Amino acid sequence: MKLGFFTMPIHPLDKDWRQSLREDREAFLLADELGFVEAYAGEHATDLSENITSSAMFLASLANETKRIKLGTGTVNLPNSHPVGVAAQIAMLDHLLDGRFIFGISPGGLLSDAEAFGNLGANRNEMFLECINHVLALWSQAAPYELAGKYWNISTSRTLMAEIGQGYVPRPLQRPHPEIVVTAVAPFSKGVTEAAARGWEPISANFLMPNWVKTHWPRYVEGCERVGRRVDPANWRVAKSVFVAKDDKTAREYALGPNSPYRFYYNQLVTKLKKNGRAELFKTHRDQPDDEVTTDSVCEKLIIHGSPSKVAEELLAFREEVGDFGTLLYAGKDWLDRDLGRNSMVLLAEKVLPKIDGAERKTRVA
Repeated sequence: MKLGFFTMPIHPLDKDWRQSLREDREAFLLADELGFVEAYAGEHATDLSENITSSAMFLASLANETKRIKLGTGTVNLPNSHPVGVAAQIAMLDHLLDGRFIFGISPGGLLSDAEAFGNLGANRNEMFLECINHVLALWSQAAPYELAGKYWNISTSRTLMAEIGQGYVPRPLQRPHPEIVVTAVAPFSKGVTEAAARGWEPISANFLMPNWVKTHWPRYVEGCERVGRRVDPANWRVAKSVFVAKDDKTAREYALGPNSPYRFYYNQLVTKLKKNGRAELFKTHRDQPDDEVTTDSVCEKLIIHGSPSKVAEELLAFREEVGDFGTLLYAGKDWLDRDLGRNSMVLLAEKVLPKIDGAERKTRVA
């Protein structure tokens, strides 16, 4: 199993934004140092708590300070962006990262973003598809462009000056384009099937109950088989909230205590998703009443915490429950205690992962 990092950074409202950004960047640098294979940052424009407003800009700030790790948008919310802007900016980012880039895309889930950008009542899934189709066309077609759509029409035919390079949208370093991933948040996600059929890979969100996470794999297989793609669990990424400490008592207090950044994180998500009629993500079964979905119940079920041995055992049990996957994405949280926050990542990479790898080798031999 490989390790990655995924943050949709949810910070206290009274925390200095500069400090939040410094700590978020530090987590990415630490992940690179520890050998994490990839790391993703989310983005939202209208949330003071979840305050990386541009994942591409954030990743660009890390281009010269990271060495090996691949960096990904997690995700670019396409209905809120113009396809030309996305195509041009992502192409530049891929060059800045020397090809160490993964293109994460989604329709966007924050309703205040949708309202601010004027698409709250629109079909954002339809906008998402049109936007990515335009982006891929801009990266593959010759100028001048003549792309017609319901939401965006793109042309450079009237202003093209080929001899001086005017009228061309830049292309990414990776050809035909960087690897594309989509974040799956719905049980039995049809989007996973469609993504797999297009050659894209899924990330299962860290705020889904395990019984819903495991519904994504059959959908992925369905999409791959439709187009004759080889089905490989190594391509499936699963995000998970994990906290590792030297002892179980310290880990439990930091993960579940009244001042826990993990508790704060899930309280934010539970509040938003219940308000938006999406409490199902936190339910253990579909007919569970909404009032049974509480921050306490969600934290108890979704956070793996403890000493390295305990966490390794629970991660192995989690993967046994949901199915084999290739990369565990450690879900980043606010560093209420910087030392404990950093040490959790260190222990995961240096103590937990070897235990998991050792257990898997024993299983294969048996």
